[in-house]
Amino acid sequence: MLAKRPAARVADAGEKLAGTLGVNKAAVDREACEKPPRKPLRGGPPRVRQTLQEKQEAEAKARAERAQREERPRDDMRGKSRDKPYDKSAKPRDERRSAPVRGEGKADSPWARAATPRPEGRRDDSPRVRTDRPPRREPRSESESRPVQPVRPAGPPPEGVRLSKVMSERGLCSRREADLWIERGWVYVNGEQVAELGSRIDPNAEITVSQEAKKDQAKAVTILLHKPVGYVSGQPEPGSVPAVTLITAESQVPQSGGPEFKPWMLRGLAPAGRLDVDSTGLLVLTSDGRVAKRLIGEDSDAEKEYLVRVSGEMIKGGLDLLRHGLELDGKPLKPAWVKQLNEDQLHFILKEGKKRQIRRMCELVGLKVIGLKRVRIGRIRLGDLPMGQWRFLREDEAF
Repeated sequence: MLAKRPAARVADAGEKLAGTLGVNKAAVDREACEKPPRKPLRGGPPRVRQTLQEKQEAEAKARAERAQREERPRDDMRGKSRDKPYDKSAKPRDERRSAPVRGEGKADSPWARAATPRPEGRRDDSPRVRTDRPPRREPRSESESRPVQPVRPAGPPPEGVRLSKVMSERGLCSRREADLWIERGWVYVNGEQVAELGSRIDPNAEITVSQEAKKDQAKAVTILLHKPVGYVSGQPEPGSVPAVTLITAESQVPQSGGPEFKPWMLRGLAPAGRLDVDSTGLLVLTSDGRVAKRLIGEDSDAEKEYLVRVSGEMIKGGLDLLRHGLELDGKPLKPAWVKQLNEDQLHFILKEGKKRQIRRMCELVGLKVIGLKRVRIGRIRLGDLPMGQWRFLREDEAF
């Protein structure tokens, strides 16, 4: 028979010892478990395991302590007496507690002294005033924050007239050209060079320009164009073509003794007066400031002559109104020379050029313009210049 293992021999020895001493084996096992455990060879202290009974006793003790704490009054009950039991069902959890009533709770609490009663269940949305801070200073008004500056008397108006204006009025050049010449040092007043823009002079002062200014002015050109319908005289509009695109060497009408067209001549070329996209006739394009001032300046009195085809029936006294008595844009028009050639054609001579002036004038007397042609500007006539072609203004011509 095989020898018993050590563990089996120890168990048999325990049973024999228990039978000899007259004790129960279970009691012996319990006493063996209650013996202090052996010190571990390495590491920390051994973990003591609680029995089921010890766990139940610890949980019962924790529940009793928690119930005792809940029955005590809380410090944040804001004035409620400590001898009153805590009532869980007094208010819902999401409601705000009311402010403490003076005299309840801690008499010496700062919160109890500062609190004021409010109706139960109502929320006080008014801002709370703190008494431990100084009152906030009111903002000063604008008159208090900024001292009133004394009104300074306006200085005397500058003496003299702008040099560029005097040069334009004397017909030497346009204001734009005058400013350019002044910047380049080409202008002399009473023999002294003036190179500062905005300079003012005596209106009767002597003004001379250098040879460079005269040469620059000699390069300026003036072109007479017979504009067709469909071309705009000024800035191009969407879907339209500017009339300056018609100025080419191929569309020039030959002139004996006239200058030869060069592409640089288009530089600075601008229309001197408007002509509607639906109108045809004489259009002046120039880079000479003197010509532009003569035709479209504020004091210009150059005549413009038109032949107009109309439709409709003119109101009674309409011809007299066309000659004088109409207003456009709230301003009265200058007197005009108007003649009725036949039932559908009128002859106009104007001394001003407002936007679509003749068309708007005819609408006021019951007529509709269906064709308009400009045949003269100043002393220059359209003549037999073919439509879509152009020529230079001759030296012996003037507006």
